[in-house]
Amino acid sequence: MNPVITSILSQFHYPFPMLKNTFAGAMQEITEQHWIDGEYLALYNNDPLTRKKYKMTKTAHIASQWFPTASAERLKPVCRLMLWTLYNDDRCEECNLHELHLVRDQSLEILKGTAARDELTIPLAGLLFTLREELVQFLPEESMNRFISGLQKYFDGLEQELYYKVRKEFPSVEECLAIREDSLCLYPFLELLDLETEVFLPASIHQHHTIKRLKALAVRMMACFNEVQSVLKDEATGAIYYNVVKAIQHQRNISLEKACLEALHIHNEYLREFQYLQDFLPDFGSWQDAVTNRIHYISMTLNGWKSISSTLDRYNSIQGFPDVQTVKQALG
Repeated sequence: MNPVITSILSQFHYPFPMLKNTFAGAMQEITEQHWIDGEYLALYNNDPLTRKKYKMTKTAHIASQWFPTASAERLKPVCRLMLWTLYNDDRCEECNLHELHLVRDQSLEILKGTAARDELTIPLAGLLFTLREELVQFLPEESMNRFISGLQKYFDGLEQELYYKVRKEFPSVEECLAIREDSLCLYPFLELLDLETEVFLPASIHQHHTIKRLKALAVRMMACFNEVQSVLKDEATGAIYYNVVKAIQHQRNISLEKACLEALHIHNEYLREFQYLQDFLPDFGSWQDAVTNRIHYISMTLNGWKSISSTLDRYNSIQGFPDVQTVKQALG
């Protein structure tokens, strides 16, 4: 990686704890042997190199940083979802609007439990059916609905990315941040914290403006780090139109280094606001301890992401990504 980028990435700091699930290794073994080379082998049956790249992304280790205290049976669907996000992200990078809507509609129908198996055409349908079966064992309908709403936001973000990519136009910096807030696909995982804590906060708390803002700040901080980390890869692959750093550089006509430093500045402003809101939460009455704990879990995703993603080729070089045409052919 470029030493300037590496230096700037080292300046992203989080004053939050970092834990890792003890089942990470076992779940990574399941991911590689039972899923990539097993249940979902047909996706890349004759392409061991692409399968190797997905294995090297260590999706179970990412999930284990975000869900550090979940039991093995509760961590398993999170790991399955993490693998799905990779497969789906790579497919949607190259799809058109009609294809994106097809993937979105069928994916959400499966997770809602309203899909008819014989009418589905997306290759990842089986993965999502299994994911739903695993999640509904632990989550009430309200939690599932919030999770599905998080995935809807993800697809909305992908659609906005496609809009600018097709037109080869940059959004404003604030609009780009809003797009990446959705398309980063962190919201679905934040909603799945019910799975880990086994505490189901009432809807009034989830809808409280402070809680919603804390979630948004966490996602945006991760986006800022991700944009600096992947900017050179995005330049090489033409994905610059929804990279926040490139939007800053374009709008302000400054060097790439200065644009990266501005992204760091935005990140640090978000961090200050997050810490303030975390330290001065509103009074949630009998739910106060549960809410405090939930925000604590949200904060741990940040150091967890920085720790694991810093070591992965997928997020630091173009060599870590599977070939575009290979993905397009496999995931149709």
